[in-house]
Order: sequence, then structure tokens, then C-alpha cells
Amino acid sequence: MPRKNEPTERRCAVSRSVVPVDRLIRFVLDPEGRVTPDLKRKLPGRGVWITASRAAVEAAEKDGKKVFGRGFKSDVKLEPGLAGNVDDLMVRAALQALSLTRKAGELVTGFSKVEAALRGGSVIGLIHASEAADDGVRKLSAAALGLEKTANGCPVVRLFESAQLDLALGRSNVIHAALLAGSASENFLSRVRELEAFRSNSALEEISNAAGAVAQD
Repeated sequence: MPRKNEPTERRCAVSRSVVPVDRLIRFVLDPEGRVTPDLKRKLPGRGVWITASRAAVEAAEKDGKKVFGRGFKSDVKLEPGLAGNVDDLMVRAALQALSLTRKAGELVTGFSKVEAALRGGSVIGLIHASEAADDGVRKLSAAALGLEKTANGCPVVRLFESAQLDLALGRSNVIHAALLAGSASENFLSRVRELEAFRSNSALEEISNAAGAVAQD
């Protein structure tokens, strides 16, 4: 969310459309003049805003001298792989948020404990390691459906490998986990939605013909 007295909308430097800031990624220049993602929108200096989509960031990177040079009104250093860097930062932010769910007591791990939590009715989300066996995933999904959980009411997260979950949670062999109701869980799910939106094509309509729009400016 924008800080107090800050605009709630900004213009995407690729599509030139005015977009709510929570659907944009802010970029700044570091002391060496390198283009740097500012996901928390807190770093000092002039910002350039890009629609929070991998396609939009890749389009900005492709025409980087024009998009970022124009936005920052100076020469910039643009290292390759900017979109991948943003993705990595979003993954890190999501896993950090997941770690906080454990510290807040809003997470249970292990198939049996997840199944019991589902019976208790306090689960607001399921997490499966990307390599989790389909049989286990199906059984827990069926348990959720049996409790009249909906896709929106009980989202399923399958974005992370077991090794990533292990590191975030300080445990070994995490395959299945359940998020319990609470602010930490909601924050994690928010980070997941941002990552999923960044990786999807949901913002492509907004940046359609983005390269052409940049070329015509």
C-alpha cells in the first residue's frame, strides 16, 4: 500500500497507462546507477513504475535505455535478467512471509496434522511442495472439499520445492502444510497472489502492444 500522502496510482512506463500502485513494481537507481527493483516502495530517489507482470518487465528491459533512461532522465545501467531478478525477490518475500506464519502459530505441517486441521475447520489455505505426490494432494483436496471449502476460500499453493519450504520453516522434508486463520497467513497469501500474477499473463491486456507504444513515444 502507498505511504501516507503518496499517490494511489502511477503511470506504467511501458504501457503508459495509469494503474493502482499495488499492481505496479517500482524501480530505482542504486548508487552505481543500476536499475534496481524496489518491491517495498521504500527506497529513496526517483522511481520508475512498471506493471507487475513478467511480460511488462521484460518489455521494459528490452527497451531499457528508452524506458528507464526516459523515466530517470539519466543514463542507466541495466543488467540482463531483470525480470528473473524480480521473480527471485518475490519468491524470497513470499518465503519470508511463510516463515512468519510459523512464528505466529498459524501453520501446521505434515499430512496427518494438515488433515486434522482441515477437520477442525480453521484452515484458510493449503501448501504442497511442487514435488508432492499427486495422491496426497488429492486426498487433502478431497478433505477440503468435504468441508465445503471453495477454491477461493481455501487456496492451494504449489509454487515452492520442499527444500525451499524446509529452509523457510526451519524443518526437514516439508511436503504438506496448512495455513490457519490469522494476519500472518493472510500476508503470505497476498505475497503468493502477487507472485502468481507476476508469472501469469493476466496483465498482458494492459500492456498489449507495449513495445509499439514505447517505440511511438
